[in-house]
Formats: sequence, structure tokens, C-alpha cells
Amino acid sequence: MATPDGWRRPGPTAEQRRADLFIGLAVTALALFNLTLTTSAGVFHLGSPPSVPEQVFWAVAVTLPLAVRRRWPVIVTLVVSAAFIVAQVRAAPEMQLATAALFCSLYTAGAWAADHRRSRQVRAGIIAAMLGWLVVSIWLSVDSVPADAFEDAAGPVPPLLATIVNALLVNVLMFGFAFFAGETAWVAARRQHQLEVQAEELRRARDEAGERAVMVERLRIARELHDVVAHHVSVMGVQAAASRRVMDKDPARARTALAAIEQSARTAVDELRRMLSLLRQGTGTEEGPATVGVERAEGLLDGARDAGLTARFGVFGTPVPLPDSLSQAAYRIVQESVTNTLKHAGASTIDVRIRYLAQELEVESTDDGRGGRMTAGGLGLIGMRERVAAHDGTLEVGPRPQGGFRVRARFPLAAQPSCPVEATEAAV
Repeated sequence: MATPDGWRRPGPTAEQRRADLFIGLAVTALALFNLTLTTSAGVFHLGSPPSVPEQVFWAVAVTLPLAVRRRWPVIVTLVVSAAFIVAQVRAAPEMQLATAALFCSLYTAGAWAADHRRSRQVRAGIIAAMLGWLVVSIWLSVDSVPADAFEDAAGPVPPLLATIVNALLVNVLMFGFAFFAGETAWVAARRQHQLEVQAEELRRARDEAGERAVMVERLRIARELHDVVAHHVSVMGVQAAASRRVMDKDPARARTALAAIEQSARTAVDELRRMLSLLRQGTGTEEGPATVGVERAEGLLDGARDAGLTARFGVFGTPVPLPDSLSQAAYRIVQESVTNTLKHAGASTIDVRIRYLAQELEVESTDDGRGGRMTAGGLGLIGMRERVAAHDGTLEVGPRPQGGFRVRARFPLAAQPSCPVEATEAAV
């Protein structure tokens, strides 16, 4: 019968079964060796012993079942208990290892039985039977106690009563220890199972939360990309209208407008491809965020200055026109870096640099605060990675060797033909 939460203790592993077999054989061998010593010394506390083959039989019957104690714990306990009582009735001389085997079987039944309630009932019954047998055996042996058995007794308690109480007390303590040790082991196994289940649930919850965070971030990025694509499509419409109006009057100006349409179409298709790669399921219904770009990144440092930080901003290289989505991604990288510096770093200085390289746009933010403030599962880091990956870039996040923290993102810059000024004028 399972516990209220449906848990049943699993059976022993193959390694544990092999260990039980070794222990059972070893205890049986020790019991036979102890039987040899006992008979050799003539120590027969229970009376005249039976024949040697019967002595060997009872020594083996009580100890050998331990070889399968965790595989069939309740059955082993019943067999060992029955053999133990009958061996005492038959005055088998080997009792030391037999007693240890009895207590071991009681412990195992409590710790390993799948039906714990039934195991508790069986163990309580066995202990009651053992104590009952002890009382009966004491009662039957009282009349055979020699008159000079307590010549050296000097205590305040009558010697016979002291002997009986001592025997009962020792047995109660030993059986109680075996009983509650088994209970404790079973409870510990159940708690270990509960901890494993909770750990698995926490792991699943963490993974689900990470997936949800990624999805929410991707949907937000997709909305931004949607705004960019809509912008380019609108520009294409304006340019097409301008080209249609001047097609006959000014063919050169019409060709300029058509070139601008071609460039806008290529950019829009590229942005649409990125959007579809990010959008996995569902659509956002909220209004998209305002258009921002890397040219507004310096304004993000105003909050850092207001907070008392020394903020430096620099643009290196010759700025070139950027796709709106890439410019937004660079802006968001700076925004997230500044936010994390203010919230977690405990820094006094922040340095943001925008570098226009030959084939890359590099965005770097450094501070002199505590390193390692961003974890792999952090939402800010997830957002930055998604934005950089959407543009086939690379992201480096981590502490600096000289102290502080660095966020560095590199975006590849594709060669793009520039639109003549006349194209813009035609669109207007």
C-alpha cells in the first residue's frame, strides 16, 4: 500500500542485492564459526543442545535469509523471527549472531518494505511475540534457578526481580531501537524522494520560465522589426508615387526614385526574414515601442550622470547609415548595459563606445563595478543575445581582468548602395 502521496519505496538496485548476498553469506559463516566456539567451550545457556546437524541448521536458518533481506524484507523478517524462536525452544547454542540477524531483519523491514503500513504491523506483532516469548521463558525457568545463583547479590532490589527487569529492559531497548531505526531510514528515503521531485519540478519551472522569457522577448523584437518593415514599405509607396509622377517629365529623377525603391525593398525583405526567424508562435497585440536608434544612445547616459556616475560616451570611425532594426538593436544593447550598471554593479564610472569599423559596428559598455552580475538565465542577457543573434552578430559579456564588467556586441555591416539625395527629394 502506497503512502497518501502515492510513494512506494523502490526495491534495491542490483548492486545492493549483491551486497546483501555477500553480507548474508558472511554472517552465516561467522555464525557457524561462533557455533564451533560455543560448543567447544561448552556454553549452553538454554539447556542441553540438539544434535550437531540441527545446531548447524538453526544457525543457517536464522542468518542466511539476510542474503535477500532488501528484496523481500517482510518475508525475511518473518522467517528469521520464526527460526529464532524455534531455535531457542530447541536450545540451539548459537544466539549471538542469531540475535544480530533478528534485529537486522526488523530494521530492514521498516526501512525497505514497499507496504510500510503492513510492515509496521508485522514488526509490532513480531516484537510483541518476542517479548511474550521472553516472559514465558522466564516464567518457565524460574523454578529451575539454583539456590546459590545469587550468592553475591548485594543491591537493594531482589536479585530475581532485578534479573527479570534487566532482561525485559534490554530487550525492549534493542527491539525499540531496531523498530525506530527502520522508521527513520524509511522517512529519510521518502524525504530524499520528495527533494528529488521538488528539484525536478524546479528545473522544469526554470526551463519553462526561460522559454517564456525568450518567447516574450522574441515577440517584442518581432514587433519592433514589424515597425521597421512597415516603414520601408511606406517609403517604397511614396517613392513609387513620385516615380510615376515624373516618369515622363524627368526620366533621370524617376530612375533615382526607382533605385531608392529597390534599396528599400531589399532592406525590408532582410528585416522581414529576421522577423520570421524570431516569431515562433502567437502575435503581439500591444502597440510597438517608439523608434529609437544608435544615434540616440548618448542620451541613455543622462540617467547614469543623474545617479552620480562619471559617464563617458564616444563615437569612433565614420558613421554610416544603418538598417533601422540594427540601429535599434545597438541602442537596446547600450540601454540594457546602462540599466544593469545602475541596478547591480555598484560602479562609479561607465564608458560607452560606438565604433564604426570596416565591416562591423561595435558597441561596448564598460564599468568599474562588481563583475559577474549577469547570469545565463537573466532576462537582460537573453534579450541582448536574441538581438545580436538576429543580426548574425557576436556578444561578449563578462568581468574584465582589470576589474569591472564589459558588454561588447559586434554587428556585421553589409555593403549597401547609398541612395542619391534626389531620391529623398522625390519621395518628399
